[in-house]
Amino acid sequence: MNFLKSTLSGLANDAIASVVVFLVALPLCMGIAIASGLPPALGLATGIIGGVVVGSISGSPLQVSGPAAGLAVIVFEAVREFGVAGMGLIFVAAGVLQFFAGRWKLGQWFRAISPAVVYGMLAGIGILIVAGQFHLMVDDKSKSSGLENLLLIPESLYKALFPPEGTQHHLAAAIGLLTLLAILLWNKFRPNSLKVIPGTLVGVVLATVVTAIFQLDIKHVPIPTDIWSVFTLPSVEGLSRLITPWALVTVVTVAVIASAETLLSAAAVDRMHNGVRTDYDKELTAQGIGNILCGLIGAPPMTGVIVRSSANVQAGARSRASAVMHGVWLLMLVLLFPSLLRLIPMASLAGVLVFTGIKLVNVEHLRKLNTYGRMPVVIYAATVLGIVTVDLLTGVLIGLALTTAKLVWKATRLEIEALIDADTNHADLHVRGLATFVRLPYLLKVLDSIPPSYQVHIHTEHLYYIDHTCLDVLKASAEQRAAQGGCLIVHWEQLQKRFHLDSLTVSVEKS
Repeated sequence: MNFLKSTLSGLANDAIASVVVFLVALPLCMGIAIASGLPPALGLATGIIGGVVVGSISGSPLQVSGPAAGLAVIVFEAVREFGVAGMGLIFVAAGVLQFFAGRWKLGQWFRAISPAVVYGMLAGIGILIVAGQFHLMVDDKSKSSGLENLLLIPESLYKALFPPEGTQHHLAAAIGLLTLLAILLWNKFRPNSLKVIPGTLVGVVLATVVTAIFQLDIKHVPIPTDIWSVFTLPSVEGLSRLITPWALVTVVTVAVIASAETLLSAAAVDRMHNGVRTDYDKELTAQGIGNILCGLIGAPPMTGVIVRSSANVQAGARSRASAVMHGVWLLMLVLLFPSLLRLIPMASLAGVLVFTGIKLVNVEHLRKLNTYGRMPVVIYAATVLGIVTVDLLTGVLIGLALTTAKLVWKATRLEIEALIDADTNHADLHVRGLATFVRLPYLLKVLDSIPPSYQVHIHTEHLYYIDHTCLDVLKASAEQRAAQGGCLIVHWEQLQKRFHLDSLTVSVEKS
């Protein structure tokens, strides 16, 4: 009896949470699809697959999957470069990579991407989304590149303030601004009893009502009568375009970024509750299946999304049933009430995306990185700059290259502080870092700078590692100095214990 009561209570909580997630996901699914250069109905399709399919088999029970703002830019570029059919094949291939990465237990490795690159990627994407959606928010056309979108914001702003005759830029801008103000004010002043209602939904509903009451002649969301007509199946012609270096790089990029965003989101969700922890490999496999299905119908790819997932946890979800039910509500809305979606003004959805883009540029991330030194901030800034001025892939590669360079520099760093007393013919060398063959010339230079008759004491308390090449140099230097009236003191016993050296090294020094 207690078990039945607990089960019913859990389902009730999941049902309530699913409605909250549904309300959060609805405007974001359509808005992200539009930002990706795809029909809004396809964004809803991704949300449905993310809920019903991925939600059923995911490794993170409380995470919710759907189209992600973090992939909107690369999807837009893929559509422009390969067409919708070719884009679909790219996402199928990316999904296959994710599926096998999960099956081969590689889930944890995707979490190893530097936070500086991830945060920089999100910030760069946020800037591009704001730049592109600002034009749509005033019923203007989005430009061909992210940098061009950014530079031409003043032009669209001028059109909104001083619309050319016969245009409705000012009306669309007013609706977009109304959406933004409604989101901001609701998030700041909403009563606790209504905190489960997302500000984005309030903004879209208010903008839709105002547009309908005043019958504003602005663009609305294009939801076709035949919802199945927006699906684009892969073609043989598209397959031939997939076998190119750029397409293959795009496949890997989508798989890596989608996986990293999903697993980072899952880790964040785990910190929000005390329930079942994430199985990262299972989650990666589920995401792969979801993206294969999305690619097969030409829908944008999915990731685990922190906005929807955190709303799910905060609304009291107990199990994966919440994510599944939110997908069912999306499906029912598309099939039974598509006319409601056609009432939504495009400027309002663009306003939602402008708000989302601004949220991606999280200043708190920059503050957090700054606590670890200057280099993470440099990597962050370089990633953002590369994404905004060139493209997403270039920006991410710049960030990864700088991260690798930093790692190599750290791995080869060796500092030697030499304190030389000429009066007593004594020198203390304080060695810090890693003494490997890469830094051997530096070690030899310091040793050779000290006269052979001096007593040299090498302090290794702050030495992280020493390889056999450097050990041989120290042994040879000790023998040479002993023959020339000096000596070299090294605490071999300490080195032997710390770095598991063989006894031969110690015996040579003692002889």
